[in-house]
Amino acid sequence: MFPIKEIDVSQLIDRIEQGDGNLELIDIRTPAEVARGVLPNARTLPMHLIPLKLSHFTDPDKEYIIYCRTGSRSAQACMFLNQQGINNVYNLRGGIMSWAQHGLNVEPSPAGSIQ
Repeated sequence: MFPIKEIDVSQLIDRIEQGDGNLELIDIRTPAEVARGVLPNARTLPMHLIPLKLSHFTDPDKEYIIYCRTGSRSAQACMFLNQQGINNVYNLRGGIMSWAQHGLNVEPSPAGSIQ
């Protein structure tokens, strides 16, 4: 088994600032956690629904940045997706906690949910 792909906050900020339109930020935390704030332009998909939404991750031109609170659950989600043959997913190392520790803005509500 290969290690999952990861991106840290600094790398993510660089890509966002460069206008990388191929990124999709996905928050896999619970609705109660999401209510405390999300990364700008993030969409939500609770972790337990990922197996039901595998078709969402099939665009080969996109890179899906998956995050949770600390990066642990999102690492598990990336591993699961890799096992399903989906390899264009990245774990945000340190999750939203790392984002906040870098002094970056957290939005009060998500850009939407994955249907």
